[in-house]
Amino acid sequence: MTRDISPDIGKIRLLLTEPHECSYLEQRQSTTAFVDPDIAISSELYGRMSAMGFRRSGPYLYSPFCTDCKSCIPARIPVEAFVPSRSQKRCLKRNQDVQVKQVSTLDFDEHYPLYDRYIRGRHYQGDMFPPSRTQFEQFLGNAWECTGFLELRVDGELIGCAVVDSLPNALSAIYTYFEPDQSTRGLGNLAVLLQINLAQELAMDYLYLGYWISDCQKMRYKTNYSPLELLQENTWRLHE
Repeated sequence: MTRDISPDIGKIRLLLTEPHECSYLEQRQSTTAFVDPDIAISSELYGRMSAMGFRRSGPYLYSPFCTDCKSCIPARIPVEAFVPSRSQKRCLKRNQDVQVKQVSTLDFDEHYPLYDRYIRGRHYQGDMFPPSRTQFEQFLGNAWECTGFLELRVDGELIGCAVVDSLPNALSAIYTYFEPDQSTRGLGNLAVLLQINLAQELAMDYLYLGYWISDCQKMRYKTNYSPLELLQENTWRLHE
């Protein structure tokens, strides 16, 4: 992601995976479309693809491309209109002792053990289990030029990290990992609220949250943020 040459978006080649077990819905098969990795993806093109529902995972831009299922719906928050709920205000107050620092690179020796504990504690039944150092470095350590990391610390100790990409008019929340035994803090919620605040400070229009899936409990939380826009039938619409 180094050059500013953006191809005609209608001519971008997509590579499709073979059908595989869905990560979100049981007894479903899914197919994923990846943007040709040989294409030089500029920040402008990345932003346009995000507006079309694509996401970044490691070095790839992808989108669900399932023939018989449309459950994965892209979601984003128009940040200037965002109004925190009472519970979200309580989350911010509860975490006033958390120090937040934005960095451009990770200390893998410090971050990987936290990631390992998070996957083992929160996603031991998912397709990212068991975690490995190689998985971590490929998935999150392979940062693009637009990638930043929000480190969360208490008294200097790392307790969480949010990976976020900066697009021309939006931020994209890539992934968050945190101490699984500090559930009372609501660190996942806190990370989203911090990214909303950052997008507002940068005068961005949106925070992309990935896919909302109504039938998947771990993906339904996104409707807790209001207002929320969903991409349906190629149009962004406010979620009611």
